[in-house]
Amino acid sequence: MAQEEVSFRLELTTPACPVKDMFEQKANEVVAAIPWVKNVRVTMSAQPSRPVFAGQLPAGLQKISSIIAVSSCKGGVGKSTVAVNLAYTLAGMGARVGIFDADVYGPSLPTMVSPENRLLEMNPEKSTIIPTEYLGVKLVSFGFAGQGRAIMRGPMVSGVINQLLTTTEWGELDYLVIDMPPGTGDIQLTLCQVVPLTAAVIVTTPQKLAFIDVAKGVRMFSKLKVPCVAVVENMCHFDADGKRYYPFGRGSGSQVVQQFGIPHLFDLPIRPTLSASGDSGMPEVVADPVGEVAGTFQELGVCVVQQCAKIRQQVSTAVTYDTSIKAIRVKVPDSDEEFLLHPATVRRNDRSAQSVDEWTGEQKLQYTDVPEDIEPEEIRPMGNYAVSIVWPDGFNQIAPYDQLQSMERLVDVPQITPF
Repeated sequence: MAQEEVSFRLELTTPACPVKDMFEQKANEVVAAIPWVKNVRVTMSAQPSRPVFAGQLPAGLQKISSIIAVSSCKGGVGKSTVAVNLAYTLAGMGARVGIFDADVYGPSLPTMVSPENRLLEMNPEKSTIIPTEYLGVKLVSFGFAGQGRAIMRGPMVSGVINQLLTTTEWGELDYLVIDMPPGTGDIQLTLCQVVPLTAAVIVTTPQKLAFIDVAKGVRMFSKLKVPCVAVVENMCHFDADGKRYYPFGRGSGSQVVQQFGIPHLFDLPIRPTLSASGDSGMPEVVADPVGEVAGTFQELGVCVVQQCAKIRQQVSTAVTYDTSIKAIRVKVPDSDEEFLLHPATVRRNDRSAQSVDEWTGEQKLQYTDVPEDIEPEEIRPMGNYAVSIVWPDGFNQIAPYDQLQSMERLVDVPQITPF
C-alpha cells in the first residue's frame, strides 16, 4: 500500500484555547497511527471573532466574540489591576484582546500601561474612535481623550461611556475586557444594557466591608442575566519568616463563592511588585511572566476562556427548532431540564406591544390569528436571557427564557416514521 501525506486543519473555538498544544499533539498521533499515512501536517486555526448574540449591535462591537466585565462595586480593591493583567494574560495565550476603561471619574488605564500614542484618534470619514495599543492589546480610556478626569453629572458620564465604547473601531477581538467603575448605579446599568456581556469576574478583598459591596454587584449581574464565572480575592496574604500571614482576615472570597454559587476562586498575595508594576506602566504578567502572580493570572485566564466557551455553547444551543418533530426544543443555560414547545403556543404567548395593548393589557393577537402549523424561520440568541424568533409573517418575537419555561409544554410528540 502506498503511503500518503495527510494535511488537515483543526479549528478551535478560540485562539486562546488552553489545551491547543495537546489537541495538536493528539491529532498528529492519531492520524500518524493509520498504516497508510507517511507524514502528517496539522494546521491549527480558530473560529473568526463574532458575537453569539443577535440584535442590532453597534458596528464597532460586531466582531467581538466575548465581552468580560471585571467588577467589584467598591473602589480600591485592585479591580483595574486584575482587569489589565487578565487582558494581557489572555493576549499571551494567543487571543486578540482589547481593554475598555469605563471609569470616567478616575481612569486607571493611562497609569497602568505605556502606549507610545497616549491620545485616541478619530476617523474623520466614519466619525469613529481609533483605539491606541500597547504590546498588541487595544486600549480605550477617557484618560486617553486628553481630558484627564471628568467633572460632570451621571447622565453625561453614561453618554460619554456609551460613545467611547460603541463608536470605537475595535476590529476583530476574541475578548474585550471592561474595567467597570465602582458602584451599581446608572453608569453600570448603562454598560450592561448597551453591550451583551458574556460573563463577569468579581474582585474583592478579605474584609467584610468589601464583601457587602461585592454582594450588591453579584446581585446586579444576576438580575441582568450575566453569569459571574470567577472571584478574585486580592491582597489576601504575604509570606515572611517562613510563615504566611493574613493581615485582613480570611473568608470574604470564599463567602462570595459559597453564597452565590460562583464556581472559581483565585487568591492574589500582597506583593510590592504587583503594586509597583501598576504604577510603572507595565503589567505584572508582562514584567514577570513566570512569577507566582503571573501563574495565578494564567489559571484565571484559562478559567475565563473555558467558561466563556461553555456559555457561548449553551446560549447558541439553548433554543432550537427540531424540524423532524416540528417542535421548539428548549434547554435553558445552567439547567439540566430540557422540554419541547409547540411553535404556535410560543407565537400566541408573545407579550410585545404588537400582541398586547400596553395600556389596557387587552390581547390584540387572537388565538385564531396564528395557524396551528406555523414554523419559525430563524431562532437566534439575544443576550444570556432570551432568543429572537423570526416568523413567516416577518414578525420578530423576543422570547425570554423565563417566559418559555412558563408556557404549556408538549407531552405527546409526534414521531416521524422512517421510510
